[in-house]
Amino acid sequence: MMVDQLKALASGTRLQIMVWLREPETHFPAQAHGDPVGIGVCVSHIQHKAGLSPSTASTHLAILQRAELVCATRIGKWTYYRRNESAIATLLDDMRHMV
Repeated sequence: MMVDQLKALASGTRLQIMVWLREPETHFPAQAHGDPVGIGVCVSHIQHKAGLSPSTASTHLAILQRAELVCATRIGKWTYYRRNESAIATLLDDMRHMV
């Protein structure tokens, strides 16, 4: 899993998304379905901030989700993404032991 996670973070765009999601209330506007820390940030906000098409944003987020670096929550027709802090902590710990 560590190799897949590192590959996912090798993209500047995906790395920037992870930085933004670390402090979502600072980097994204308010949203209708609530707290961006608790439920995550709507994919449309991420897409807009990154200047990506909907399909490109979805591809980047799917890669991060497959690497278990983000979690998705679906509410109605919207999908919200937040960082998977436990997986990130495990990745960092594994890296400390291997490098």
